[in-house]
Amino acid sequence: MIDREAVRSNAKYLRNVRPIDPEEIHEYVEGTPHPAVVRETLREEAYDLRLREREDGTFVPVSDDPAPRPGWAPDTFPEGYAFAVEDLLVERYGANWHRGESGDRLRGAIRRLKEDYYRQNPVEYDEEAALGYAIYHLPDYYAAIGYVLDDLAERDLLPRTLRVLDVGAGAGGPALGLHDYLPDDAVVDYHAVEPSAAADVLERMLTETGRNFRTTIHRETAEAFDPQSIGDDDSGIDLVVFANVLSELDDSEDVAARYLDAVADDGSFLALAPADRNTSTGLREIERALAPADSTVSVYAPTLRLWPGEAPSDRGWSFDRRPDVAAPPFQRRLDEAGESDEPPEGSGASGRTPGDGTFRNETVQFSYFVLRPDGARRTDVRADPSRHAKMAEMERHVTNRIDLLAVKLSRDLTDDADANPLFKVGDGSEAVEHYAVSTVRDPLNEAVFLGDYGEILAFENVLCLWNDDEGAYNLVVDGETVVERVA
Repeated sequence: MIDREAVRSNAKYLRNVRPIDPEEIHEYVEGTPHPAVVRETLREEAYDLRLREREDGTFVPVSDDPAPRPGWAPDTFPEGYAFAVEDLLVERYGANWHRGESGDRLRGAIRRLKEDYYRQNPVEYDEEAALGYAIYHLPDYYAAIGYVLDDLAERDLLPRTLRVLDVGAGAGGPALGLHDYLPDDAVVDYHAVEPSAAADVLERMLTETGRNFRTTIHRETAEAFDPQSIGDDDSGIDLVVFANVLSELDDSEDVAARYLDAVADDGSFLALAPADRNTSTGLREIERALAPADSTVSVYAPTLRLWPGEAPSDRGWSFDRRPDVAAPPFQRRLDEAGESDEPPEGSGASGRTPGDGTFRNETVQFSYFVLRPDGARRTDVRADPSRHAKMAEMERHVTNRIDLLAVKLSRDLTDDADANPLFKVGDGSEAVEHYAVSTVRDPLNEAVFLGDYGEILAFENVLCLWNDDEGAYNLVVDGETVVERVA
């Protein structure tokens, strides 16, 4: 067995002198281990030593600068990852995996997954379901995670040296997105918790990651795994991720709370979920349970609480929508193959024509939250009671024009081009939904359109009305209203 401490000591001594070469330091380790063994030891210790491996096999210190925003806006799923998915499918079913019985089974698996999610049924991932899940969800989950990481990177809160725990990692969409989001000189100690057959898909996908993205898969349930077992010190985990899994846990609040306790003082807890009403509102319930009004844990994004000591209690259905990701070849092949699908007569279901898009998933639409033990917030702006109306007290402002601060919590929610644009907003005190309704767009109020999801807007002279049909407040943005982007 190699003297690990001797390798560490040599690395610490040389790190500020010159690149650390396993061919050199193996001579200074008792027993003169092979350089390849020294190199592997340095890889395993890279996170703690803050070292990254270069292409020439030497190791140099990782920059102390945080990870920058890379301009994340993928419109395709990377070709290398798409090839890896197809390799798995060919290995399992042969070159014509998308045709005949195997294609029918995969399409059936995807249909069942979609139905189970919609009806909130328990989801079981056998090998076929895992492959169907990968086909349908890898691209959109790959894209979604990067947009959430943007919220952290914009405030320099995403370190270049990062210990990650990805709970319910699935087939690897968030892992691959994280890998591609970070700069090439980042060092990641990545741990996945995934007990199902999806771990086999994940294992294959992770072979596509770089040399400084060190991966470990723990084939245990989230309930059984001990997050405190990660790492050799008490510093905690830099980033805990629950992507599209909280809704599948029996005791999601307690499980999430246990993992939140393992987050470093300056780390982040990131939860991601589909945008459908049930799953999205369930995610928001967990957010509020983990960060009640009197908690020292902050909601970093997107549902900022603008009034100290307040927490929202409305339905909380809030989601972001980003540009589509083009269907990769494996989705197109599965969608274009197979027979026409005629539903049972009188069932009310719609049929399928091959190539109609049923098995393409190009939409990037998701709900999320980020919590921080250190109390950090994406924007450190607070409402002023002497200037701003509070949504918790909106009943007394009905039919009046008021000023207020609000977080933009949706894109335009209208489908009808002739309807007035509608945006969900909140200030962290609301007990019922609030919507900004634009009846006149002009240069003084168009910030309600231009503001990004999660951005704080200042409304001046907005008209407050009660919408009895929807059971919500409408904040009417008209020609007398001024809206500004605060931060």
